[in-house]
Amino acid sequence: MTLFEIIILAIIQGITEFLPISSSGHLLLPAELFGWRSQGLAFDVAVHVGSLLAVMIYFRQEIGKMTVAWVTQGFSRHQSVDSKLAWWVIIATIPAVVIGFLMKDWIEMNARTALVIAATTIIFGLLLWYADATAKRQQQLDTLTWKQALIIGLAQVLSLIPGTSRSGITMTAGLMLGLDRESTARFSFLLSIPVILGAGTLATLDLISAGDGVDWTALFYGAAFSFVSAYLCIYLFLSWISRIGMLPFVIYRLLLGAILLWFVFA
Repeated sequence: MTLFEIIILAIIQGITEFLPISSSGHLLLPAELFGWRSQGLAFDVAVHVGSLLAVMIYFRQEIGKMTVAWVTQGFSRHQSVDSKLAWWVIIATIPAVVIGFLMKDWIEMNARTALVIAATTIIFGLLLWYADATAKRQQQLDTLTWKQALIIGLAQVLSLIPGTSRSGITMTAGLMLGLDRESTARFSFLLSIPVILGAGTLATLDLISAGDGVDWTALFYGAAFSFVSAYLCIYLFLSWISRIGMLPFVIYRLLLGAILLWFVFA
């Protein structure tokens, strides 16, 4: 890839990893529009590292509190809000890990098509609109229960289907359960940490087994631009989401889905 392609794809990955707009659809567009080649395993690892560092640095205080609380109180009868939240992240991660391990190869072979991505981008975009329009949005993150966390985790399984958007489906579930917009976004971002870590680890293992040469300059730029775009995305999204709601992202998803459908049937 050229440096220009590296920068554009890294920025796209960093932004779409956390916005409810589907990273799969956006990474498909450059290939369709400009004929760009696949970024490859090494680049995939790099942008995952950048996104992971961004979300961990942004939530460093919450992660620190949750880790200490889980270690000191996680197995006692009297748990704090932070130790419970740590458990809820663990519980919500399990379904995607199990189903992802069992279905990864099948999904890669059968579901990663432009038509599937276009359809899921539109369908789950409309579902996000419905959730945001009808939700009560009264509950905050510190009152989340393990049952609600598990439901959000089960919803996250749907993000294994390309085009669904991991952040989009988890925010949709959170809103339907009554969480306010900022709380459902924060839980979605915290939930992304083990998911991105797992995806990055698998990509790294695949890279090692492939034995291909590594362009360290490309990886550095990929990780750096992914980190910056992801961090800014998280900051701005949490600053604005309570005011603007999900409708702008729904409209964007519908337009993106329509463009992808045009490519499919043109």
